Amino acid sequence: MTRTFPARPAESPALPAADRPPGKPRRNRGEIRAAYGFLSPWIIGFVVFTAAPMVISLYLSFTDYDQINAPNYVGGENYRQLLQDPKVALALRNTLIYAVMYVPAAMAVALALAMVLNRVGRAAGFFRTVFYLPVMTPTVAAAALFLLLLNGQKGLINRSLALIGVHGPSWTTDSSWIKPGLALTMLWGLGGTVVIYLAALQQVPKDLYEAAQLDGAGSIARFRRITLPMISGALFFTMIVLTIHSLQMFDQAYTMFFGGQQNSTYANDAALFYVIYLFQQAFGVLHMGYASALAWLLFGIIILITAVQVRLSKRFVYYEGER
Repeated sequence: MTRTFPARPAESPALPAADRPPGKPRRNRGEIRAAYGFLSPWIIGFVVFTAAPMVISLYLSFTDYDQINAPNYVGGENYRQLLQDPKVALALRNTLIYAVMYVPAAMAVALALAMVLNRVGRAAGFFRTVFYLPVMTPTVAAAALFLLLLNGQKGLINRSLALIGVHGPSWTTDSSWIKPGLALTMLWGLGGTVVIYLAALQQVPKDLYEAAQLDGAGSIARFRRITLPMISGALFFTMIVLTIHSLQMFDQAYTMFFGGQQNSTYANDAALFYVIYLFQQAFGVLHMGYASALAWLLFGIIILITAVQVRLSKRFVYYEGER
């Protein structure tokens, strides 16, 4: 009697990689190496020019270092000294007052210009270029130009105000007008912010405006109820960037009030911003350890202000796709 055995099931052929069932993807080592190769210039630049200097400055902030002799460890003496230094309080107050003046004005002016560009039509490309060109101007050259324009006696701005019967202030010598004058000069370079707002405005759905207009909403109501909420993400982003930029104010103020002179006039005290005082301590009197402590204090202030802004943004910023 012949014994029969069940036939063995045929083995299924190996499926190609494209037809395999989804599972844990295999890592392509060649692509990973290529990615790191392309990222390596940024990684090297970040380590050499950002991370390493930050670590070194943190160490120097606990030392007495004059760039000539070896650093001498002094613990937290530099931080105790900056808490008692009246110049630190003055510089911080000047910087915060300037930031409060500049950031809202910059956002309002940039948004107004972007709304005008949004209505121009075909000529928008030309005007975008015109508005962005001041960003390419060197800050020192722009500061020297505005130093002439803001001259209280012969400046073009005061002469123009005189034509309409307004007596212009002493922008560069009156301590009450120094920070408003600097905020005015910084509005010169708002081209980047204008472009960001213009891109945000062009993404607002037109049907929202049409529906609101059919419901009888006026232009102000459409701006408040549609435009501002829909571009709130761009407004939030630029608010953070402009705030950080204003807290690091240096080039224009130093060129206009401290270039070529290091006196202690009352006008210069009104223009003494935090980074200027940090620069004077580091390279004027060679207190590099103390300047490093000042830098880390500013870093902490920026982190704190940014955290508060991010916290408050949850109430006012609308992101498409959220409930």
